[in-house]
Amino acid sequence: MARVTATVSSRSLWRIRLAREMPRHLLCAAAVAGLAASVRFAVAPPQAVRAAAVVRQADAPDRAAEAYAALFARRYLTWNAAEPQAEGRALEPFLGSGMEPNAGLELPSTGEQRVEWVEIVQSREAAPGEQVYTLAAQTDAMGLVYLTVAVSRASNGSLALTGYPAFVGAPAAGPAEIPGHLREVTEGRLATVVRRVLRNYLAAAAGELEADLAGGAQVSLPSRPLTLESMEHLDWAPEGQAVLATVRAQDERGVQYTLSYELNVVREQGRWEVSAVQTDPDA
Repeated sequence: MARVTATVSSRSLWRIRLAREMPRHLLCAAAVAGLAASVRFAVAPPQAVRAAAVVRQADAPDRAAEAYAALFARRYLTWNAAEPQAEGRALEPFLGSGMEPNAGLELPSTGEQRVEWVEIVQSREAAPGEQVYTLAAQTDAMGLVYLTVAVSRASNGSLALTGYPAFVGAPAAGPAEIPGHLREVTEGRLATVVRRVLRNYLAAAAGELEADLAGGAQVSLPSRPLTLESMEHLDWAPEGQAVLATVRAQDERGVQYTLSYELNVVREQGRWEVSAVQTDPDA
């Protein structure tokens, strides 16, 4: 019969406890280090991250610069000869030592002019950080005029004019181009659904419209209801997933309009439904 030999060795109790509890201590240390790093990033984030948060996308319109140009154009074109000081005060925030007082504008002895509306119609980059805006301005004295205003954005984000304004002509435009060679919708059931949808859409009848909408469709109704008089044309859009409807409609005053609507259509279980009417209210 084989003899079994057992060896007994002694180890310190603190060594045994340390070996058993070491993983727990390491885990706690890692958690504390992570918490400390999170606090540090919250209190003092790295400069590169902070700088990236305020960088404007290069291809995005500079709304602040557009508004700056529009405000200057409005003040420049609004004046009253009886109050010349008011014109100077209005333009002063835009001017510097390099420009003439009132941006070179000298008023006549009599008369006044007011601006009814201003709209930016064109923009081009003259140099890095500098945009030249073409603005349409409707005035009560000169009528509709077009003005260019050059605006630059400095490295610190501030805006400034880079020169005097200029009166220019309107952007090039031509006659309306109605899409040709469209395929006419010949399916009667689809035409019936489109006519019913447009009648309820124009009348802002949300309850009746809901019955012909596809699941998940989002439609924003007109703010002023209209009455559908007739549907003049109904054609397939070039991509084949939408239809183009030309209709005649009338408002409560008796004014009649010829309108064109694009409707996205889908066929579910043999039934035509509309998933969008002309606009995407979520965009």
